[in-house]
Amino acid sequence: MRRPRLRCAVLDDHQSVATEIADWSPVADDVEVVAFTEHFADEDTLAAALAEYDIVVTLRERVPFPASLLTRLPRLKLLIASGMRNSVIDYAAAEAHGVTVCGTASSTTPPVELTWALLLGLARGLVTENNALREGGPWQSTVGVDLHGARLGLLGLGKIGSRVARVGLAFGMHVTAWSQNLTKEYADEVGVHLAASKEELLAESDFVSVHLALSDRTRGLLGAPELALLKPTAHLINTSRAAIVDQDALLTALREGRLAGAGVDVFDVEPLPADHPMRSAPRLLATPHLGYVSRANYATYYGQAVENIQAYLAGSPVRLLG
Repeated sequence: MRRPRLRCAVLDDHQSVATEIADWSPVADDVEVVAFTEHFADEDTLAAALAEYDIVVTLRERVPFPASLLTRLPRLKLLIASGMRNSVIDYAAAEAHGVTVCGTASSTTPPVELTWALLLGLARGLVTENNALREGGPWQSTVGVDLHGARLGLLGLGKIGSRVARVGLAFGMHVTAWSQNLTKEYADEVGVHLAASKEELLAESDFVSVHLALSDRTRGLLGAPELALLKPTAHLINTSRAAIVDQDALLTALREGRLAGAGVDVFDVEPLPADHPMRSAPRLLATPHLGYVSRANYATYYGQAVENIQAYLAGSPVRLLG
């Protein structure tokens, strides 16, 4: 006797691509897939929407799965998160409720490229100039900042930071880096200067880009005192995690003109509410958490989600998290 089909919910499919960017046919006989394009902003709404689903595919760390939510999803048996690290899933609670948690691979290429899109956009005033051109505004109103010869300071020199560094070097920038565990040997290997301290890096850099994992040590790493060290001509880019930079302190610095600009892809609340002050902050180039959003990355996320479902149905789960 054929077993009944399981139901799989795909969350936050804002671009409506989840079911076409990967081949779901291998699980079509066993699983009904439903993609949700809207974001469920609160736990009650999410619990109601997912009550009848056996499998959930969630993107990155957009949706927390605490014990309180998992308790309300008695049908849930398989939770798939994109990436192999997720800080918003309660793994102990998942295990207690019999929920298998799996991940997928994730490329570092998209966030590296977006970092440079934000940095270049800020340096050359691209949004201001594009808007003026399209709206009949002034012909040339900004003076671009040269990257060649400028100092790029990297907070973090891991998989993403090291690739950002190499692009900076190709532009002819002087690249320095700092993190709590960074060694001179590794900095030399990448070809960058190891800053003596976080404070030195901030004070001397023309562009500062954040590439650290969020942890107790990095939460609030850049607060008002640290932002005050930056030159008024400096630019700050954060494609990592919003909580590493004090959001109120950043907004104050931008409003008071103590920073030339900031490029931000991550926020304290996502999606960003319509009345959030980040939407109207001056000197801010912002994108809606696009760091990992690329066609190739999505193909990996959803393609491996299908593989995870196949493996789970076969009784041999792969890419286990927790």
